[in-house]
Amino acid sequence: MKKLTTAVAAGAMALSSQAFAETQGVTDTEVVFGSVNDLSGIFAAVGVPAVNGANMRFDEVNAAGGVHGRQIKFVVEDNGYQIPRAMQGYNKLLNRDKVFGMVLSLGTPMNIAGFKLLDPKGIPNIGPLSAARQMLQDPIDNKFIGFSSYWDQVQVGVKYLASEFDAKEICTMYIPSDFGKEIAESTKDVTASLGLTLGGETTHKPDELDFVGSLTKLKSAGCDVITMALGVRQGITVVGTAKKLGWTDVKFLNTSAGFLEPVAMVPGGVTDGLYASAGWVDLYSRAGDPVPGKFIADYKAKYDQPASGFAMLGYSAADTVVRALEAAGPDLTHESFQAAMETLDYYDELSDAQVKYGPGDHQGVDEVTISVVENGGWKLVSRQ
Repeated sequence: MKKLTTAVAAGAMALSSQAFAETQGVTDTEVVFGSVNDLSGIFAAVGVPAVNGANMRFDEVNAAGGVHGRQIKFVVEDNGYQIPRAMQGYNKLLNRDKVFGMVLSLGTPMNIAGFKLLDPKGIPNIGPLSAARQMLQDPIDNKFIGFSSYWDQVQVGVKYLASEFDAKEICTMYIPSDFGKEIAESTKDVTASLGLTLGGETTHKPDELDFVGSLTKLKSAGCDVITMALGVRQGITVVGTAKKLGWTDVKFLNTSAGFLEPVAMVPGGVTDGLYASAGWVDLYSRAGDPVPGKFIADYKAKYDQPASGFAMLGYSAADTVVRALEAAGPDLTHESFQAAMETLDYYDELSDAQVKYGPGDHQGVDEVTISVVENGGWKLVSRQ
């Protein structure tokens, strides 16, 4: 009987080892995650702090012994917000680093291009730094997003501004990428559904910084609300240029892509009055609360830089990964990890959000928040 038990145990261990061998990025002592992020391009103000936040959480877990005896290795490749560089990063991470999953990859067109490599291998893509609806395109089994889509953010944001300010003419300014097109299409859809008028639209290159002509055109069209799908610096420039032109009664609406502390903190009140529709509450508006306050202090101590909302999102996304690894158990495969993700249901004190996934529901947070810049910070005005 003892020999039989020993043989069964040995067989089980062999099967477990075989499963690890067949699942890339997993050993008895390590699990490897990757990210194709923007560390040097137009969205570096998003990517750099998000990566720092994730590393902060992974470092905490590794210092405490890892998850089920495994250290978490996080390998990041810079895409510079360029698709060719992104594809180089994906190829390296999948074929050389043999990552188990992807976390916080940035950019709508970059993620969509990457799916062609991830999906055939069933590689999980968790918490991409894009709120495009395509982040949950078929097959969705391996895809998990953190918060509301650009589409939903625009729908809620435009409805709010139209109601609050009796807006009649809705306009949009966007980069004609997958990212920009979704925001523009949602703008047109909600405008029609409300019985309002699409006053005008302008398209822009990612490196464009002269918006006088476009704003003069939109002002002549009588735009009351303008949605934006632009780079971080571009959005600031647009709002500042409008004020220089004396156009102060128009309402600009960013999505989560422009919901950053540096946008609110531009000296001279340049961005005061700018709205943003996103999927979380601003970090610094809750700095007096224990968990956000500790995070802000710990981030500053670790990186000698101020924390940001995207640093918070990076930390929270990494925490989601850790929770799923814990729930998956020691026998880690893509199937067990994905099943574990679908069991997660918890309140994230750091982001002040209820996170819940389930079979067929791979969006963690459903809420949409609306904030406005006042006195150098983001003020929450609505949660829906």
